Amino acid sequence: MAKHRVGLMWFEHDLRVQDHSLLRLAATETDQLICVYCVNPKWFSPNRYGLRSMGQHRWQFLQQSLRQLHQQLAPLGQQLLVSYRPPLETIARLISQCGVDVLYRSEQAGYYEQQYWDIVRQRYPFLDYVQEHTHSLFEQAQLASLLQPFPSSFSKFRKALEQGAAGNRLIDAIATPLAAPASLPPPPAQLAKLAASLAPYTDLQLPTTPADTALFEGGCEAGLTHLQAYFAAAHAQTYKQTRNSLDEFSHSTKFSPWLANGSLSPRQILAQLRLHEAQQGANDNTYWILFELLWREYFYWYARHYQQRLFAFAGISQRPSRTSFYAGRFQKWCQGNPPFPIVNACMKQLNATGYMSNRGRQLVASCLVHELGLDWRYGAAYFEQQLVDYEVAANWGNWQYLAGVGADPRGHRWFDLAKQTAQYDPQQEFIKRWQGDQFDHQLDHVDAADWPLS
Repeated sequence: MAKHRVGLMWFEHDLRVQDHSLLRLAATETDQLICVYCVNPKWFSPNRYGLRSMGQHRWQFLQQSLRQLHQQLAPLGQQLLVSYRPPLETIARLISQCGVDVLYRSEQAGYYEQQYWDIVRQRYPFLDYVQEHTHSLFEQAQLASLLQPFPSSFSKFRKALEQGAAGNRLIDAIATPLAAPASLPPPPAQLAKLAASLAPYTDLQLPTTPADTALFEGGCEAGLTHLQAYFAAAHAQTYKQTRNSLDEFSHSTKFSPWLANGSLSPRQILAQLRLHEAQQGANDNTYWILFELLWREYFYWYARHYQQRLFAFAGISQRPSRTSFYAGRFQKWCQGNPPFPIVNACMKQLNATGYMSNRGRQLVASCLVHELGLDWRYGAAYFEQQLVDYEVAANWGNWQYLAGVGADPRGHRWFDLAKQTAQYDPQQEFIKRWQGDQFDHQLDHVDAADWPLS
């Protein structure tokens, strides 16, 4: 293949140099390469729900991840250009001022993220464009027969991956992780002058650094360190039994923050899981880690298939839930202040750390939809703002699932909060640690007549 003179590697949810097929491809196809990440100013302005898309915990984690990616690129002869201008403006300036010939970008799960790519392609039809799936276990071609028609439930998706004779199952065809490229082409000389003009706006209100409550350090190096340490220990041997713990760090894998921004790939995790099973043994607990990776995979393709319907009030079912919106009630839920101690504790944990257990997420979501009668999209948007491990597909897909407008064949998921408290926090240690039993008993007069809903 003839070499392109200048390539542009547009990083997004793929902040690593290992297991990155596009980066390896760019290394062989270009003479000069620009590596760019666009910090979108829209993330920090109020959205349709009156919230930010990017809160302080994820912003801190992202900044750490970008610094580590820059450090990983340096020995390969490259640098990471971080732009604080709108993506379309940034990409346009790089194309015009650096003479870009080919643009590389990972496939996106989110509909609106993909729109930026489509607009650039329409505006610059003379360029070459390359996209690959670096955020998933499978390539789209591997799942062609499985995704048409799209599986109506996760169970159907999983069983289709696992069926077939040994050696002929889709689950056995997942590619092994790729090594980092040995070197990369250098950036064009004019990039240094352009970089200064892409610095933050003086009026861009970036989130402040949170208090020292961060549970995670961002970046591909930190992610690999955690991945290897987790599987070197015996935690995976009891994962299924402990994964519903509300607060113990080692009781679940905690891979999700690095997976979310692509500092780790799901294939890297699967490879380490297989190595752990070979060394320490495979059982139902270790299988359940793969099970959760497949859930994430399902929502990735779910988001790509349903596109805008991922954000619709009626979901993919097109059957709206019987909920509405009450501003005061929603604010109490956000603050951890409704009359449900287990929910309060989970929400206060989220606000303080940017993280909440999987069990906690189900409980607070069930409360918002089924106890408080609120529009599920506001809960999903608040999670988007607060979670350090926010992913568009998993977040909005899971909220649809619980609200009864998504892929759940049962219609909706309602959790008895008293029963859940007795099962997962019988001594109320978690509730006391996060002060879930301290809340305002005075309800807004507008909501008091019908709260909680029966």
